[in-house]
Amino acid sequence: MRFENYNPITIFIYFLIVFLITMFTVNPILLIISLIGGILFFISNNGIMRFLKDLAFYLPLFVLIAVTNPLFSHNGATPLFFMNGNAITYEAIIYGIFISVMIISVMYWCKCFGIIFTIDKILYLVGKISSKLAIVISMTVRFIPLIKSQSKKVSKVQKTMGLYTGNSYADRLKGSIRVFSSVLTWGLENGINVSDSMLSRGYGLKNRTSWSPFKITVSDIVLILISILLGITTLYGIYSKSLEFNFYPYITEVPTFLMSYISYSVFGLLCIIPFVIEIKEIVKWKYFLSKI
Repeated sequence: MRFENYNPITIFIYFLIVFLITMFTVNPILLIISLIGGILFFISNNGIMRFLKDLAFYLPLFVLIAVTNPLFSHNGATPLFFMNGNAITYEAIIYGIFISVMIISVMYWCKCFGIIFTIDKILYLVGKISSKLAIVISMTVRFIPLIKSQSKKVSKVQKTMGLYTGNSYADRLKGSIRVFSSVLTWGLENGINVSDSMLSRGYGLKNRTSWSPFKITVSDIVLILISILLGITTLYGIYSKSLEFNFYPYITEVPTFLMSYISYSVFGLLCIIPFVIEIKEIVKWKYFLSKI
């Protein structure tokens, strides 16, 4: 079973734990582990070529953030040189580099989350909290492409009738307002029709049952327990100051306590779980293909 086929609750809990640890730590080892895990997961879903193409965006972003921080932050006790009377410190440069690592790590994990956590999974998760909120999100997502399609139709009909075909700014503005007014009225009418239809079907009633393709399996329970256990262990390492690291005023040494190594190891296991699951499924698929 691929990682995306797990229950949405399982996937959400996993990503939540990874996001929390990545965003609220400054320990460089944890940040590097998170970045590697996010990149491996991204490659397993999109391929190495897509990753290499994306480097054209991420490498300049990395450099931009790393360079910007020492220009605006002059904290640190080790000045390297002065620019416009402001000290550019060694600590600020290193801090900027690892802030870049943290931001790009979160971006990679967000991209993976966006690929895996589709709208049906969002509706399933939200529906557990509020059925009304779920139907509002569902209608909103559905209406976006419908409104685009309807606006094109109305615009074409108006041009076919010879309305607002001029190149002047005023003429185009009038046409856009006319299209917007028509599409807005159409959208409101459709919203009322959908609402009445859902009401007549008993949507949102207390005793109404619903079917869902997502079920909690033994694999989901195992992955949830593993994710929580590994996450709590890493958070305990942060709470116990076994992973404490400071950039200012001086860069401290990377923690090397026993609990530090344990935390690095369990967080590494946590970040590599999706990659291992994906690789296992790819190998299994290729093995079955070879038997055909």
